[in-house]
Amino acid sequence: MPYNEYQAALVIGNLQAKNRELREELGQALHRGNRLSDEVAQLKRRLEELEREAARQAAPFRRREKKKVDPAMKKRPGRKPGHAGAFRKVPNQIDQEIEVPLPCCPCCSGPVENLAPLTQYIEEIPPTRPHVTRLVTWSAECPLCGEVRSTHPLQTSVGQGAAKVQLGPRALALAATLNKKLGLTTRKACSILKQLSGLSITPGGLTQALARVAGKVEAEYGQLVEQIRSSDAVFADETSWWVGGPGWWLWVFTTRQGCTFYRVDASRNSEVVKEVLGEDFSGILVSDCLNIYDAPDYRKHKCIAHHLQAIKKARERPDTTDPSYLDEWKTLFQHVIALYNKHEKCDAAHFAEESSRLMDWSDRLLNRSCTQSGDVAVQNRLLKQQAHLFGCLEDTAAEPTNNRAERALRPAVIARKLSCGNKTEAGRRTWQILTSLAATCDGRSIDFVDFLTARVPLAPQAG
Repeated sequence: MPYNEYQAALVIGNLQAKNRELREELGQALHRGNRLSDEVAQLKRRLEELEREAARQAAPFRRREKKKVDPAMKKRPGRKPGHAGAFRKVPNQIDQEIEVPLPCCPCCSGPVENLAPLTQYIEEIPPTRPHVTRLVTWSAECPLCGEVRSTHPLQTSVGQGAAKVQLGPRALALAATLNKKLGLTTRKACSILKQLSGLSITPGGLTQALARVAGKVEAEYGQLVEQIRSSDAVFADETSWWVGGPGWWLWVFTTRQGCTFYRVDASRNSEVVKEVLGEDFSGILVSDCLNIYDAPDYRKHKCIAHHLQAIKKARERPDTTDPSYLDEWKTLFQHVIALYNKHEKCDAAHFAEESSRLMDWSDRLLNRSCTQSGDVAVQNRLLKQQAHLFGCLEDTAAEPTNNRAERALRPAVIARKLSCGNKTEAGRRTWQILTSLAATCDGRSIDFVDFLTARVPLAPQAG
């Protein structure tokens, strides 16, 4: 082959090799581009999803996906099988009777046959307006006693001048029920009073009025402490609170007899427990495993539901390959709850024998050698509370869980979402007094409105 042809063939071969190389690089680049396009599309979809979630009003508060119940495991709506149906009862009092005759067909005006009565009872709220009383009382000078005045049961204060138009005892009691028992904001409580009864009051005026109501029932609030201290079992819990800012705590102490005592305090230590229950508390204290409940020298029982939660978390650890130890603890606590639930029907000797068997089982588990981190964590937790694991079996006035105190906190937590707690120290005092008495009345099936109506007036009410 001549030199020039050889040289040209060599150049063509190099160009062809370079072309193949560039084609391969182009193919790789296109592949990377397609992959990046897919990733960008996926990220865009995820961004749009997050933006939609953030735009939802309940996004920060709705239940997390991992806590949602599987649809197949959800309870059917309505009452359990075997329960009687619910329906409105026939009222005891009939205020008006109306009969609508049917002399002929309402469509063709022809005659009708087989007439039969159809009876209904319609309960309606009539339009209302405030019942206004012009009350005249007298003041005078007594040579022996000084200034004296007459009073009437409708009076809630002796204000004059700009304060001479006042709310009556029942109106104040209804306002306190809306705001402190039902957890409505003061602004909404004022709106409801206006719409349902025609009473006009500003949120600030209602706040001041409720503070005066709280002052009149402060003695009853103090009596709740004495009732708590004399109870055979007290269930306690606490949660964060707000009084013009963070750093406050709402405490609740409640009993099986329906007594509920709320206290808002800047402290979250054992001194609050001692101040409420006193040094000589002889009942049993039921609580979670927070160490602030350990210091007081009372008989105690620690909530089994919290132990089961700790066991569940330990079981979900990635390094828990053998859950048998945790499962045994779970089974033990389930036996404790089952035994407690039948203690009223169980023979005392049999109950004591079963309790002893469960305690021996617990001792064996606590003395067992553990290596998995989750097993060790649960064992250390239960070793710390060993003396208080079976308080509900030693004294059945206690209950296996602290659910009673947690239920008492739930309405307050809902109210906290609406109002963020209290703005001032005065608001804190009003809230804890009225809410404690409202919860106690509710637990004892006492009408809170009637309770306050009888205690707000200046003069005792007749009857």
